[in-house]
Amino acid sequence: MKIRDANILIIPGYKGADEDHWQSRWEAKMPNATRIHQAEFNKPVCEDWKKEIETAILASDKPAILVAHSLGVAAAVHVLNENDDVKKKVVGAFFVSPPDVSNPKIRPKHLMTFGPYPTGPMPCPTFVIGSVNDSFSDQKRMQETAADWGAFFVDAGESGHINSETGHGPWPEGLMVFAEFMKRL
Repeated sequence: MKIRDANILIIPGYKGADEDHWQSRWEAKMPNATRIHQAEFNKPVCEDWKKEIETAILASDKPAILVAHSLGVAAAVHVLNENDDVKKKVVGAFFVSPPDVSNPKIRPKHLMTFGPYPTGPMPCPTFVIGSVNDSFSDQKRMQETAADWGAFFVDAGESGHINSETGHGPWPEGLMVFAEFMKRL
């Protein structure tokens, strides 16, 4: 699938995506990319986040591709598993650094309200990218989650949480993986 033939829905995680974050950069480069805004990025409420994502997907006039990071992955996964109309519109999910929302050690604690993740295959082709030293989940847990979803897992090595704080502003490697993902759709 060509990027121009889809609506790319950018779903930031906890605290949003600053201007140096790879999601912000991708949004600026892709004319058909739209960021899903949340009323509260710093004190997220799962039901509110899900509603915003669902609304954006259902408003899409083309097939939707979800590009979610961190807590945005958790909210997106719930929406994909709860709404049949959404399942018909989403043709691919590109998930980066999904947090372990079932881990009682996660901070801040309210992130656990986004868990647990649904199990079972995703209704669309899905890539999950995770690093070995992510502060919000260990790679083994991300690999298990990806396997539960029937997703293709990409090992990002020692990349931290894959955000601007870990030096992943431009993130050209991620863009190359996204291009490969799009070829498979």
